[in-house]
Amino acid sequence: MDRIILHSDLNNFYASVECLHRTEIRNKPVAVCGDPEARHGIVLAKNYPAKATGIQTGEVIWQAKQKCPDLIVIPPNFPLYLRFSRLARSIYASYTDQVEPFGLDEAWLDVTGNRHIHGDGLKIANEIRERIKFEMGVTASIGVSFNKIYAKLGSDMKKPDATTVISRDNFKQVVWPLPAGDLLYVGRATKRKLARYDINTIGDIAAASMKFLKSVLGKWGEVLWSFANGYDNSPVIRMNEETLIKSVGNSITTPRDLETSEDVQIIFYVLSESVAARLREHGFKCRTVQIHIRDKTLFTFSLQGKFHKPTNLSGDLADKAISLFRANYSWPNAIRSMGLRGCDLVAADSDEQLSLFDDEKQRIKQEQLEMTVDALRTRFGHFSVQRALLLKDPEIGAINPKEDHVIHPVSFFKEGNIL
Repeated sequence: MDRIILHSDLNNFYASVECLHRTEIRNKPVAVCGDPEARHGIVLAKNYPAKATGIQTGEVIWQAKQKCPDLIVIPPNFPLYLRFSRLARSIYASYTDQVEPFGLDEAWLDVTGNRHIHGDGLKIANEIRERIKFEMGVTASIGVSFNKIYAKLGSDMKKPDATTVISRDNFKQVVWPLPAGDLLYVGRATKRKLARYDINTIGDIAAASMKFLKSVLGKWGEVLWSFANGYDNSPVIRMNEETLIKSVGNSITTPRDLETSEDVQIIFYVLSESVAARLREHGFKCRTVQIHIRDKTLFTFSLQGKFHKPTNLSGDLADKAISLFRANYSWPNAIRSMGLRGCDLVAADSDEQLSLFDDEKQRIKQEQLEMTVDALRTRFGHFSVQRALLLKDPEIGAINPKEDHVIHPVSFFKEGNIL
């Protein structure tokens, strides 16, 4: 018997919540944008009147205003959005305990075990949509399918306030004609690679040889071939399971463009101290570090590297991040934003193999030192103890990203870049 998987996507979430709370702007073009003074001046979300003018998520404010001079720009209010996200999840929880968040505005639900109580997937999806509209005042699009990948495709197909069912009987007709870029985890780089071989639709991916796709994309070729053919069997992870936390990370859009290796080194230490502190706070060590770089032209890339043993030391994270960056970036442009996260987590108190070649006593002292710094910062503030390197440039060294930390939920994979 097939599973019944739902993917719920709250339509234009940030903008919808703002329009709900500000009746005077409800029928006007509205965009929720980052703070241009803090260099986050891009469109995070827009309502349908703004979308009708051609405004796209991710473009800078001045471009959006060229398309729509009357655009109302609103700064984000994340505590408010989080409250609405929790309200949606409380609705989902009345149908199943298998709810996997995918950001604030999206979630997968496995309602297979509830079909005899609440009805089939279509009935449950429509009921959830009506409750979201009535109880929250916003709308949702929901995809219903037998796996997570197709359920998400379904929620993207009809907006706003619609349900789309993708079944084993119709998926070839519904899914395969869609552009390859609509498939989850097919990013711009992968889409360009596939297009070189005249693979332009999801059906083209499904019809291609798995061996050929692996030769072009590595292990991702096999994964995407499986997704395209409907073979995804990844489970919906229950909320609040310990396994939800798979990575801890921070990202920063810097106060100014970074133009030298020393600038980048300072930011990596800022980020690594925040991430390392969060790892210790939650009782984890990481076996992999991943960095995310965006230059001033908005070209973006990610890299990752493994440690020979798990760590939650800021120096280890920063050193690995810096070496990855230096080995792979030749400074064609200045850097606009950076991110760092510790992945592939293990419990901090788990057993580990000692090394004959490492100074284990020094490592223990370093761990104790960083925990002491954590305690001092908790009592006297983040800037009570700082590395000397960060004092060389107060503009970028005096950043505290710890309060804006991100704990990334489980996704389909424990490691590897999203292409």
